[in-house]
Amino acid sequence: MSRILLAGDHFVRNDLLADRLRTAAGGADLDVRTLELPWPLVPFGPVAEVDEASDVEDELVALAGDAEVIVTQMAPVTARVLAAAPSLRLVVCTRGGPVNVNVDACTERGVLVCNTPGRNAVAAAEHALTLILSTVRAIPRIHGTVAAGEWRSDLYAYDECGLELGGSTVGLVGYGAIGRRVARMLQAFDANVLVSDPFAEPGSLPDGVALVGLDELLSRSDVVSLHARLTPETTRMIDAAALAAMRPGGYLVNSARGGLVDYDALAAALDSGHLAGAGFDVFPAEPPPADWPLLRSDRVVMTPHLAGATRQTAHRAAELGAAAVSAFLSGDRPPGLVNPAALG
Repeated sequence: MSRILLAGDHFVRNDLLADRLRTAAGGADLDVRTLELPWPLVPFGPVAEVDEASDVEDELVALAGDAEVIVTQMAPVTARVLAAAPSLRLVVCTRGGPVNVNVDACTERGVLVCNTPGRNAVAAAEHALTLILSTVRAIPRIHGTVAAGEWRSDLYAYDECGLELGGSTVGLVGYGAIGRRVARMLQAFDANVLVSDPFAEPGSLPDGVALVGLDELLSRSDVVSLHARLTPETTRMIDAAALAAMRPGGYLVNSARGGLVDYDALAAALDSGHLAGAGFDVFPAEPPPADWPLLRSDRVVMTPHLAGATRQTAHRAAELGAAAVSAFLSGDRPPGLVNPAALG
């Protein structure tokens, strides 16, 4: 009998995980136990040496003693948890990046770690497009005028009008699963699409999507949308110099990671009028402090890191996680393996 601990939350729920697991595992004999995490009703944060985790390390230590498999999105799989779980052989993190798992410590102990890449690609791409449209047409600001009882026909003035995506140039920084989907949607709007990604192969791009360097993308794009991973090389890649290189009157949208942008420089670019607007789902600190200047800007569209928040994302995460567990139980290499060195 395989002993499995499901540490679900209020998004990727334990009932979803259990249902998909029993379907994927077929007739396998499973001993399934559960721990419900408080996220997102209680925000995540750093726990011991991991990040973006629910603060349930003590609870996990108490339950993980004989578990062979842990499936979770937000539980902190720390060195302390690993020390308390000598039977553990697999951790499945049902998210794109296992930042809540001490992968190095897992590798040292021969514990496999899998993630579920692409689980939120559809949701994140659609949200990015929503931010782009809302930003270039200033939808929240205009909605506010109507809700306040105003009828601002003066917003039809040329200087108040936004952009059409049709015929505009949109630059995508990053061309992974999300960036590729955003590119296809933008093409349906008849936008001209540029891509900057050092890992993209020129021949892999569809007709009408051009691969260019970052400097060229910034200078040619009416809208720049960020879809890159946060690494030491990409941290604050959109700094004051990059913003100055963008077209006057351009727009910046960030639905990837807050660390990609120098937000102080962005605030200055908006204040000076160099940029017409910005939209973002991610912030340098989450939540941003109450005195953060961009909270007061009427040219900024903001959502609270919700790009991946759809029911389909939760179901897909459970399905991908269950597939990894099923492969492991069958003796196969599980999909989404991030530490192949642990195979020995």
